[in-house]
Amino acid sequence: MDFATLIGFVGIIAVLLLSIVLGDGGGIMLFVNAPSLGIVIGGTLMATLIQFPFKHVMLSFKHGTKVFLVKIDDPSALIADAVEMSGIARKQGLLALEQHEVANPFLAKGVRLVVDGHQADLVRRILTSDIDQTIEWYARGAKIFKAGGDVAPAMGMIGTLIGLVQMLSNMSDPGSIGPAMAVALLTTLYGAVIANAFMLPVAEKLSIRAEEEYANKILILEGIAAIQEGLNPMVTEELLKTFLSPYAKAAKAAEKE
Repeated sequence: MDFATLIGFVGIIAVLLLSIVLGDGGGIMLFVNAPSLGIVIGGTLMATLIQFPFKHVMLSFKHGTKVFLVKIDDPSALIADAVEMSGIARKQGLLALEQHEVANPFLAKGVRLVVDGHQADLVRRILTSDIDQTIEWYARGAKIFKAGGDVAPAMGMIGTLIGLVQMLSNMSDPGSIGPAMAVALLTTLYGAVIANAFMLPVAEKLSIRAEEEYANKILILEGIAAIQEGLNPMVTEELLKTFLSPYAKAAKAAEKE
């Protein structure tokens, strides 16, 4: 669970609700209008379906769960695991890794390929292809959510224009102009909130997830190569530490001290 994402979403909903409750208006129900929601949500979905294949748009809901539920492994833990396996392979041979339990699926896949006796070039090609597909998967989700974030405010404006046309076509009752204007403006509000509080943040978080996954998988790829080459565990550790961020390197150095 990504608590930063959860806190962000809950926080922004709380801020919006609090501003409505503490305002001088007529309460929360004043901000609820089914036709306005239909225009923004339905219009955004339909416009997104025009831009992307139906299957990709439906899969975007699965992409969205990654901002909450994805678990990114600690690179330091991955390095420790790779160093341990490097020592096992160096002392007992690559086949001994078959009994070693590996939690990370990508690392387990690489170990399995090595244990099966595949050539280093083939192992690297398979793992590199896996990395490319993962990054493409995240990039596709981010692109769809960004497109939705671009469309939602426009649909909100379209809904407002529809409301204004309907309001101006019936000016016989001056008392109804204010409420009608408020309803018309709700679609602009919905579009802005959906885009800036949901669609665009999710797109950005998916891009960050892609960067984290890429960094970890490149680290694992080089770790697998080091194990297969039979490098000394200390050399393997020094090699893989180069993939850590400056903050992670400092933390790792502090642990050793």
